[in-house]
Amino acid sequence: MDMLRLDHQTVMHYLPDRLPDSHKGNYGKILLLCGSVGFTGAAALAAMGALRCGAGLVYLGVPGEIYDIEAVKLTEPIVFPLPGEDGKLSAAAIEPVKEKLDQMDAILIGCGLGQSDGVFQVVKYILEHFNGPVVLDADGINVLHGHKDILRGRSAPTVMTPHMGEYIRFCSDGKKVDNSHVCDLANDLGVIVVLKGHHTIITDGNILYQNHTGNPGLAAGGSGDVLAGMIVSLLGQKLSPPVAAACGVWLHGAAADICAGEIGQYGMIPSDLLKVIPRLLK
Repeated sequence: MDMLRLDHQTVMHYLPDRLPDSHKGNYGKILLLCGSVGFTGAAALAAMGALRCGAGLVYLGVPGEIYDIEAVKLTEPIVFPLPGEDGKLSAAAIEPVKEKLDQMDAILIGCGLGQSDGVFQVVKYILEHFNGPVVLDADGINVLHGHKDILRGRSAPTVMTPHMGEYIRFCSDGKKVDNSHVCDLANDLGVIVVLKGHHTIITDGNILYQNHTGNPGLAAGGSGDVLAGMIVSLLGQKLSPPVAAACGVWLHGAAADICAGEIGQYGMIPSDLLKVIPRLLK
């Protein structure tokens, strides 16, 4: 198995050049379907993570019940309301979303989305009808428990970003979770797995990368939302899926290391990462 090795110089090598005559359309049009009542921060952090990692345009679709909150929180992303039910996306959101699919370079589904039949229907539609890369985070993964064939049927790349609890719930096979198990899951489903934790593991089943940036300051709600936004941003900028995932994880951890050095781990919060990421992309 090939082992991917990253450092700052290598990550910068993978990133696209910013050409003098370029415009926002050159750096990815990204769609995020995130957020629900009570989880507005997840959507906002993911959207800003995508922008801070270089995305040209970020569209954030949220349940109508939280649109006003997100519109106040966010200035740069393009926030739009979608049909909701009980504070979560409903199946009726499929109709307005599908009109945007052909314009998008990559999609992120799941941060703070919640679980319901309506959410499942939206996730299923995206996976079956969008021909570009999709990042599944949090409830985007959870609603697919028992529906793995939807992932096996995709011809376009899928990146899953579970933490250990989500990974175990999704697999439910009782086996020891190690590098071999994660690689087997990636091969079985045809996905890239980003298993978050101490020394996050990234693999498509053939290439394996174990990250060594980051620190316990990341152990706070919202850190994973920033990471998911960073990864979908890099996918939208045309990095190959395993490389986009690995670079996103490396940059996320490196930003946390800078924050820990400057303000300490205890008081570090996910929005601190957003201020530091640009310093790593100079």
